[in-house]
Amino acid sequence: MKIWIDADACPVVIKEILFRAAERTKRQLILIANHPLYIPPSPFIRMQQVESGFDVADNEIVKRVESGDLVITSDIPLAAEVIRKEGLVLSPRGELYTKENIGARLSMRDFMENLRNSGVDTGGQATMNQNDRKMFANQLDKLLAQ
Repeated sequence: MKIWIDADACPVVIKEILFRAAERTKRQLILIANHPLYIPPSPFIRMQQVESGFDVADNEIVKRVESGDLVITSDIPLAAEVIRKEGLVLSPRGELYTKENIGARLSMRDFMENLRNSGVDTGGQATMNQNDRKMFANQLDKLLAQ
């Protein structure tokens, strides 16, 4: 299992959890982003910069992910593509996206986007808190133990 990070929007605290997990489990961790990012020196961690543009990083992840790989993203359409390729998807808040729940997540995302496009202020996600970090770390540990 390789771990792929949709790194442009991934919170630093989550990347740090992933860096430690890659070292501990000796798994390949690849950050995909359209700008340079800090990564610690490690034989298990690397960063690939892609061109700027809409969905360029997402498309690179979809192109390279294989069945059984884990992708860290909050991007619902990307999650759906990874699931179609039989990959695992975990959000930075610890939500595991599956074949059973991704359709509902896509529908809700589209609904909220339509509301925003019609001028409705839908607010945003709450700030990431300690409980979110703990939930992410616990889910990650479960997935890496499989």
